[in-house]
Amino acid sequence: MQFLKTLIWVVIAVSLALLASGNWHDVTLNLWGDIQIDIKIPVLMAVMFLLGWLPTYLIYRAQSWRLRGRVESLERQQAVLREAPTAPVEDAPVI
Repeated sequence: MQFLKTLIWVVIAVSLALLASGNWHDVTLNLWGDIQIDIKIPVLMAVMFLLGWLPTYLIYRAQSWRLRGRVESLERQQAVLREAPTAPVEDAPVI
């Protein structure tokens, strides 16, 4: 199974390298005012991918961190309830 996983990652990496080498052209971006920047297409695509992926990843990590804290809090409450001594119930005389 590890071999297939490695093979898939190698195929993805090679295809991305071929795509990047085939599209290694300059693109001129017009920024505010009269500022222009020349950037390669694969670099621009990588930056745009990161700009889209990073906020989603940060939201996911924050939500995961918050939920993990809630689970740990509930587990601590359960541990306290299990350790609390209970008073023995006295049998009431039946009349």
